[in-house]
Amino acid sequence: MKNTSLMLFPRPTLLCARLLSGLMLLGAVVFPAAAAEPGAAPISAVELPVAAFASAPTAELLSLSPDGTKLSMLQTINTEKEQLVLVTLVDLDTGKRKFLVKADSRDLSIYSLIWANNSQLLMKASYAAHRFGTPVTETRLVVIDVETGQNRNAIRGQLQRRLVRTPQFQSNIVALMPEQEHHFLLALDGLQTEMGVSVVRMSLNGELNAIVAHGRKNLIDWVADRQHQPRIAIFRDNAEYRITEKAADSNQFRLLWQFEAFSEDAVWPIGFDVDPNILYVSAYHDGRRAIFKVDLSAPELMLDLVQADDDYDVPASIGYSWQDNQIISIGRHYVAPRYQAFQRALDAALPDNNNQIISMSHDQNRYIVRSNSVTDAGSYLLGDRQAKSMEYLLPKYSQLAPELMVPKQKIQYQARDGLTIEGFLSTPKGYTAGPIPTIIFPHGGPISFDDEGFDYWTQFFANRGYAVLQMNFRGSSGYGFNFMQMGLQGWGLQMQDDVEDGTRWLIEQGVADASRICIVGASYGGYAALMGAVKSPELYQCVVSFAGVTDVEDLVKSHRRYSNYEIVKKQIGDNFRELRQRSPLSHVETLSVPVLLIHGDKDRSVPVKQSRVLYRALQQQKQPVQYIELKDGDHYLSTYSHRLETFEAMDRFLKQYLRPTASAG
Repeated sequence: MKNTSLMLFPRPTLLCARLLSGLMLLGAVVFPAAAAEPGAAPISAVELPVAAFASAPTAELLSLSPDGTKLSMLQTINTEKEQLVLVTLVDLDTGKRKFLVKADSRDLSIYSLIWANNSQLLMKASYAAHRFGTPVTETRLVVIDVETGQNRNAIRGQLQRRLVRTPQFQSNIVALMPEQEHHFLLALDGLQTEMGVSVVRMSLNGELNAIVAHGRKNLIDWVADRQHQPRIAIFRDNAEYRITEKAADSNQFRLLWQFEAFSEDAVWPIGFDVDPNILYVSAYHDGRRAIFKVDLSAPELMLDLVQADDDYDVPASIGYSWQDNQIISIGRHYVAPRYQAFQRALDAALPDNNNQIISMSHDQNRYIVRSNSVTDAGSYLLGDRQAKSMEYLLPKYSQLAPELMVPKQKIQYQARDGLTIEGFLSTPKGYTAGPIPTIIFPHGGPISFDDEGFDYWTQFFANRGYAVLQMNFRGSSGYGFNFMQMGLQGWGLQMQDDVEDGTRWLIEQGVADASRICIVGASYGGYAALMGAVKSPELYQCVVSFAGVTDVEDLVKSHRRYSNYEIVKKQIGDNFRELRQRSPLSHVETLSVPVLLIHGDKDRSVPVKQSRVLYRALQQQKQPVQYIELKDGDHYLSTYSHRLETFEAMDRFLKQYLRPTASAG
């Protein structure tokens, strides 16, 4: 669990609701989508191109330089020959831009951009690799000089020579140091023969200043206090965790909490207050995740409740302002009064949207707002306190006009054992009543959840004329300990029944046409889709599985080569005879409805052989099956060509077997 530091908000009295109509960033002025004019064609009849949903975001990871004069962002460019991901720099005063990094999105995934100072960016990236024949994901930290465009690995020179082995993960920043902007703390394995993560203080030119905390066996992560001292060391031995405190002037560790994975006793550190003795943690309160603070100097470790919710888990996050030396947000809410006031003013200026400050200059003058809603993937705006203005920058998805998207309706239904299952129903634009073709869309994870937020998969299906049902079956996260634990080692059992019960409920509600239902999912959701057709073949006319698990026994056994094997067994199970019976691969004779399998050959979460073996087995049984293998594809459809190929295949497949009407309603 990591502390999420949020940036400061300006004073609410200086907010101006004036939205200017565009800023030259991408070579053209981008305006918000216009509303439909009177007399225009019915919105329900507008079917957008598949490419609109497969398109990459216009920009991501927007961040202001400390002095507020420059903007960094991640963009993509797709041509017939190249699929590039670009780190772009924009001078906000002149409008000029330049590309700092160019990479093939099939080879490299850039997932974080952080300003270290006004002239250097820190870029986190990951890529697929092999270690001793085992498929793995590697991460790297790259230092970018924004003036020259030169970039290099952060680990080099003296530090690189000190390593006894090359660490798999090299991007875990423990702390930046705003008052020492050319230095930072990095968590790193490989500094001793024994596996264990140390903390090094290093400069941005690659020099090792000091090893400030030495690793030990099974030490996997660190949390530093606001004075940049590594204080909390997290150990994992198989499926057991130990949360310890490191003494300030020695290598002695004090045990704070010890617990098994998925235990109700779990206490996870989040981050410190300005007082180095006050630690915020996430732990259970009345069965729901809540946030507490602990005084580490007290004789007894007492959990002092700070924020809880009666119905849902509270996100394990806090926001800290280093300028004001205070916690400004806890969980979902701001706690500092002037930030609360500014949020209210911001929401009044941009009503009916979820508005969040995602970046700010060090002097708190300029800031970037991300504003989105259930039908709007989001837009970015640039605020300026001194100018008393807010300028529109660009939309997240330029081709997905909000007026063509649909909201999600929160629903509940009762599972067969009486458990209440919460979910979300999306219907096509213009739908009023009556049964229509339907997509049942269980989420991946499975310890994850769906919410009312915008997602392009659901919008794509609704735009094609389908109702879409998403459900948070037992085992989903966010609903407390008991609900989550109901899914442990429950693949194919009651959590699968919850999906089926949701399908039958939607038929009873008169929304789903019982003769035109397809079940679609990705990752665990792909498994649930396949098992749905195995257990209830009469319910579904077709199945789509993207990167789905087909052989649960093999999935668990494949983790023998990884350090999380015991955790995987605890989550999924280790009774291999039972797991074999709960695998779609063991029931190919029952899987008689048409199946579409799609999988990337560089998937590091669910190996591609999971789809290959099921495809061959279904072919041998002469069952209707299609298989698409995405060359260099990962688990997340990170590349445009892979998204486009996947969505085009789904579009053809669903139209063939569900026969959607031209207009809903």
